[in-house]
Amino acid sequence: MDNTLFSRRRAERFAQLLDEANGARRHHVRSRVDGQLAPLVAVGQRLSVDPPAVEVDQDFRTGLRAMLLATAEREGLGSTPAAVSEPAATTTRGRLLPAVTARRARARGAILVGIAAGAIAVSGISAASENAVPGDALYGMKRSTERAQLALASSDISRGQLFLDFARTRVGEAAKLRGDRIGYSAVLDDMDADSRQGVRLLTSAAVQRAEPGSLDTLNTFVSSQRRAVRGLLDGSTRVDRERTQRSLVLLDSIRERSDDLRAAIACGLPAPTASDALGPNPSTCPGAR
Repeated sequence: MDNTLFSRRRAERFAQLLDEANGARRHHVRSRVDGQLAPLVAVGQRLSVDPPAVEVDQDFRTGLRAMLLATAEREGLGSTPAAVSEPAATTTRGRLLPAVTARRARARGAILVGIAAGAIAVSGISAASENAVPGDALYGMKRSTERAQLALASSDISRGQLFLDFARTRVGEAAKLRGDRIGYSAVLDDMDADSRQGVRLLTSAAVQRAEPGSLDTLNTFVSSQRRAVRGLLDGSTRVDRERTQRSLVLLDSIRERSDDLRAAIACGLPAPTASDALGPNPSTCPGAR
């Protein structure tokens, strides 16, 4: 593979394009490498939506892990940068060093993230655990894979979207556990927790950027998730219905928060200082009823 693909600037731009594809604020400048990177961004999105069901042998996993660890050690990822001999405030070079170091770390991190994310996407174990539910032998592997995806996410927006994806996954698990009062309730508890985590990250991103793009993602999630959760009511017991209704109330609260934040951004209100489990809690626009 062409080594220039992994140059610092290309890696930084690749990370930007991935963020933008996941709903982050779009940059108003284009790079001459965008056309070359576009296919890689498209592949990354397809892998996250529909990971290929292939087997990966143990030798490959062992070799990949060794390569990642060696790259991390060689590039100094996770280590504390050496102290600068001159005080940062006294020289131009000193003032620039933190920014340069951060950019290089992000570029190197993007390379490792791309490699590791690809490994997860093609992992046979991950695919085998995809349909596991609480109580199954592979359910712990399924949740571990989700935590690994979060650790590899490149931004808060990406992490927020992952949490919403996990909440969608929990609906499918709950459908298989109807009638199991304890198991069903526990899965919906996890689903609601994933929803709150994702909402808090995406609403915070919308406020920080004063842009409603992340709120569009939330509204789409609420619409599809509400239909899926309402489907759990069919043929359920009274106890399960009562528990399901609480999750529906949470989804209504998420949509209301999204609408309130959208209105606050539109009328130019300052970033909210109050927050709760769903993230920033805006004031009402002047003149609104």
